[in-house]
Amino acid sequence: MSAVINSPTAATALQELAPGDPARTICFGGGGAAIDLARFRREVRGVADRLPDAPAVINLCEDRYRFLVAFCAAALRGQTTLLPPSRAPAVIDDVLARHPGSYGLGDTPPASPSPRLRQLPEHLPELDGAPLTIADDAPVAIGFTSGSSGQPRPNPKRWAAFRISTAQNLAALAELIGAPDGPAGATALVATVPPQHMYGMEMSVLLPLLGPLAVHRGRPFFPDDVARSCADAPRPPLLVTTPVHLHALVESGIALPPLAGIVSATAPLQAGLARAAEARFGCEVREVLGSTETCVFARRRTAREHAWTPLPGVRLQPQPDGTAIQAPHLPEPVLLADLTEVGDDGRFVLHGRNGDLLEIAGKRASLGDLTGK
Repeated sequence: MSAVINSPTAATALQELAPGDPARTICFGGGGAAIDLARFRREVRGVADRLPDAPAVINLCEDRYRFLVAFCAAALRGQTTLLPPSRAPAVIDDVLARHPGSYGLGDTPPASPSPRLRQLPEHLPELDGAPLTIADDAPVAIGFTSGSSGQPRPNPKRWAAFRISTAQNLAALAELIGAPDGPAGATALVATVPPQHMYGMEMSVLLPLLGPLAVHRGRPFFPDDVARSCADAPRPPLLVTTPVHLHALVESGIALPPLAGIVSATAPLQAGLARAAEARFGCEVREVLGSTETCVFARRRTAREHAWTPLPGVRLQPQPDGTAIQAPHLPEPVLLADLTEVGDDGRFVLHGRNGDLLEIAGKRASLGDLTGK
């Protein structure tokens, strides 16, 4: 599998939202039949046709397939999807207030009735029409991180950035994903992280949209749920999860079906846990590194490697107060608080975060280094 990495600054052409063979499966599981791209495209058009005129929408859908449909329908209508850091009602209300004219769209009735909160119909409407296309420079999402003031800080994402970063992720996971069985083939993917989280957006929304993967529509939480979801897959799935879920899976002793691999992020993965998971489930555990500001920019096999490998085209420039990340999908370098040591080969080691350093006996060490030993 190869990835073509382009520059978002020069990209203004229309791009397909969900390219590929109409017969390719994009979603499975949840007690229903597998859904192919042809049906997905019809339902995206049908939902888009019924959306209100608005500049932005908070996608509150719990069902991952319905999140996919709502996300693409909003993009088709020129609406930016807002991804708040929390689903707490107060946070949702605050984000809606900060984005006049926006609304919330979910797949269950809202806890409190509001004219700004809408629900998808039980049976999604379908509509035939032209291919689903979007301008590369369209602002399709805004992720939020906690700012120093305590107010969520917006991080806008254009389609070109998502498209290019997804090509990087596909290249980084190529050995785990494998080659599809023909143009309509797809590797199954099960995710324990919500699609509203940037990691969940990248791995469980954008990968099946733009790559040869089909995502399980559920969000399994407990080990038994994960095992059942993986068993729904027609072939060994890629499990996208977190260190917390991975620890629970290992400690539970539950048997999982054969896996194509495991991807972990959102918190540091200890090497011991990675080795235990690889031994327990018989597959590679690949940790990815990223942030809401940057998306994923590096990977490593934590059971065997300490250093991180940047994704194609990514460069790190250590700074006194952190590290500047340059990447093909970023319009300009992004400064993170992570302190790094970059080797001659471009691989790097993390040394904690700025403001997280102590000086002990004349030597600097991070709290993360100390607590991880």
